[in-house]
Amino acid sequence: MSTSMFKAKEWKGQPRRALSATEVVASLARLDGWRLTGDGANVAIEKTYTFANYFETIAFVNALAMIAHREDHHPDLSVHYNRCVVRFNTHDVGGISSTDFDCATQADALLAP
Repeated sequence: MSTSMFKAKEWKGQPRRALSATEVVASLARLDGWRLTGDGANVAIEKTYTFANYFETIAFVNALAMIAHREDHHPDLSVHYNRCVVRFNTHDVGGISSTDFDCATQADALLAP
């Protein structure tokens, strides 16, 4: 397995911007189970993933950690016995960026049939 797939992205040379409210709503419509939460600089997209047990929850968290590291974009997580709440926003733009939706899509892909 190549270690390059685990290398974190370098964001310094890649400008990001906060999405407009219209862009956020349109992007949310393309995702299943994600919702808008918070306000102002604390606005985020959030989803609760439910599992059968703690082992499955932690397996998901570990897989998501690999994505977060590779994308250099780290969600806030609330980890429980049989669920994990995942919350993405982009602190350096003071809102939600396309990176948040990219990472949300990758999180969903972890559980795709």
